[in-house]
Amino acid sequence: MADVEQVIIIGSGPAGYTAALYTARANLAPLVIEGFLWGGLLQQTTDVENYPGFREGIMGPELMQTMRDQAERFGARFLTDNATAFEPASDEGGLHSVHVGDEVFQARTVILAMGAEHKKLGVPGEDELANGRGVSYCATCDAAFFRDRETIIVGGGDSAMEEAIFLAKFSAKVHVVHRRDEFRASKIMLERARATENIDFLTPYVVEEFLPGEGGVLGSARLRNSETGEERELPMSGAFVAIGHEPQSEIVHGIVPTDESGYVEVDGRSTRTAIPGLFAAGDLVDHTYRQAVTAAGMGCQAALDAEWYLRDNPHVPTPAALAGTGDLAEEAWVHHEPVR
Repeated sequence: MADVEQVIIIGSGPAGYTAALYTARANLAPLVIEGFLWGGLLQQTTDVENYPGFREGIMGPELMQTMRDQAERFGARFLTDNATAFEPASDEGGLHSVHVGDEVFQARTVILAMGAEHKKLGVPGEDELANGRGVSYCATCDAAFFRDRETIIVGGGDSAMEEAIFLAKFSAKVHVVHRRDEFRASKIMLERARATENIDFLTPYVVEEFLPGEGGVLGSARLRNSETGEERELPMSGAFVAIGHEPQSEIVHGIVPTDESGYVEVDGRSTRTAIPGLFAAGDLVDHTYRQAVTAAGMGCQAALDAEWYLRDNPHVPTPAALAGTGDLAEEAWVHHEPVR
């Protein structure tokens, strides 16, 4: 590997792999430090039916492998290991350092695409009954698989209400399970959920365990009243956990500005962070939409932002691949021969 990289991408998933594809097609030979659990949350997903271009849907792991292969075809390089530390350049145009254990890689630009993880309940049966067996973390992704069935939403914030309202379009009945009688959700979202005919509320209850039913898929949940301790078993086919996300921003904590939840902050509609040459994309930034297709779009933006930085910043030596180029967004459409 070169002593100085033009682009290092930390993380994988739709944002990281799209950024890799675009920078590879710009002949920048990006180094993708993709992590051991490469592919992001879609590696934990079965059928993906809402990613454009796949009429019959596609399995999550297959989609991630396809995106990875496409980036590799144009010259992206992959290191299947976890980035352990990040050191920003001391001045604009300088070199950023990315540590992978004892190894240090330097680059003029770095794209952060570490994503976010779903917060889990941590109860028995949750992991065993996830990944297509009944427990999910995204109603927008999986609601259609529970058409005319009984389901629950676990959570009490706006996201939980949005998920419940969406799920109610498919499920016969949606039970919103929350540990308190009061909700963190805004008044308008709570009113919308309460006004939906097939949504009801089970409070103050917590999920103690998810139980398998016939065929080894989710059959019921054991609930406990958080005030009285009374337990009950609730039959269901699907459970959607909506208690928030955890952005995987640990290696830049205290280095780049984040919001109170840990999401990396960027400049307006760009992917630029407060540190020159450092960009962020996907679920590491986006706490609103959190879809594969929006993450891929942000990966494209981050790649173009990095290319503009490398080409137009007077403090940075222009890479030969970008010298004399015109509109980089337009250039992205031009046919490129893959790396042989």
